[in-house]
Amino acid sequence: MKKSANDISRRDLLKAGALGVGGLALLSATPAKGFAGAVAELLGVGAKKSPKAKSVIQIWMWGGPCHIDTFDPKPGAGHDYCGPLDKTVKTNADGVVINASLPMLAKHADKYSIIRGMTHGINAHETASYATQTGHLPGRLVFPCAGAVVSKFKGYDAGYKGVVPPYIVLTRPQGRFSEAGILGLRYKPFATGGDPKQNPFAVEGIVAKGISDKRQKERRKLLEKLDALGAALPGDRGFAEFDKAGDEAYGMMFGDARKVFDLSGEKRSVRERYGMNTFGQSCLAARRLVENGVPYVTINYKGWDTHKQHFQIMERKLPELDRGMSALLEDLAGRGLLDSTIVWWSGEFGRTPKVQWAPPWNGGRGHHGQAFSAVVAGGGFKGGRVVGATDKYGNEVVERPVSPRELLATMYTLLGIDPDGPLPNSRGLDLTVLPPDKEGKGLVSELL
Repeated sequence: MKKSANDISRRDLLKAGALGVGGLALLSATPAKGFAGAVAELLGVGAKKSPKAKSVIQIWMWGGPCHIDTFDPKPGAGHDYCGPLDKTVKTNADGVVINASLPMLAKHADKYSIIRGMTHGINAHETASYATQTGHLPGRLVFPCAGAVVSKFKGYDAGYKGVVPPYIVLTRPQGRFSEAGILGLRYKPFATGGDPKQNPFAVEGIVAKGISDKRQKERRKLLEKLDALGAALPGDRGFAEFDKAGDEAYGMMFGDARKVFDLSGEKRSVRERYGMNTFGQSCLAARRLVENGVPYVTINYKGWDTHKQHFQIMERKLPELDRGMSALLEDLAGRGLLDSTIVWWSGEFGRTPKVQWAPPWNGGRGHHGQAFSAVVAGGGFKGGRVVGATDKYGNEVVERPVSPRELLATMYTLLGIDPDGPLPNSRGLDLTVLPPDKEGKGLVSELL
């Protein structure tokens, strides 16, 4: 059920008041508009306005990164919480500090904002991944993740004419749940496979290893000659769809789409600035994809489920993250793309602030859904801000908790997608994009 003006919480009215006298318009919010829609109109990102964001780059920290080792440092918590990562660095955003393990990202904090109050209380990978990426809790139906939702509203159904699919995953699907859910297979992502640090960019399943382009084309000609049934039934709908799929596949293999994925044309200095590793080159590939109009790109960045030897792993992973993400933000801003591209950094949860030093963990961190961080940049999000806070150890959110639904509602609004609007689906069910906002939280309006 949608909210009327009488359902708006006191906190939401205070937020609206901060918007100025225009906040009074919320008092006349209709059930069809809802609180989120009313706030969106006042902020200039409503359905009647042009959306500020055109694309999303999701940096998915597969396994769950530790918030206090990255964007919510606790230098005074002591060795049992910080281990060797007990220092902070000032950023170029006034009053914002992050962990000293991210010195390059510290130079770009004016471009992004940190949400330190993320919480859902879920400690299981599958359930937490689903909640964080869909805004729904598990139930009878499987709802689509953000990438599939954007593909639905910004992809082929909305007239997308790009040379590559509208929803791309670099490089492997996560596999925690069906990304498209109730929307159906049409909205699943195209996962590239391969490894972008190779030269040229390898797209597994499209370009067969060890087979030349010429031989691939000759194979197709031979198949066409052998297709006696297809030749006997010209105009058959089933065969026409099959042929169309084949044309699209070969277009990916030999057409303009292949060029989008090929990083070999980039200067060596550019590739090195991103980092000559899978994550860094995935960030570069993501930049190229949004340059070509792709609405949604997910970088599935593995290796953050650090139950054992956490700090040894962080010695390698944190510099990769720092270099790749900072280069991405810098390039998007320099090319005029950041204003229209949301960058969303998050995992399914954080990690336990207190280190598990004893065997068999030997300095590991467990799952922690009570409190974690997310980072957002571009596409209408303000930079240089911090929303929410955790306690002195990073265990609990003590100021401005933010749910996955609230963050996703904000992102969708910036993209021109009504978070409270209908979700067309293959079963014809009466569904909305996000679940009803029972707590009346609306949007993360501090960042708009």
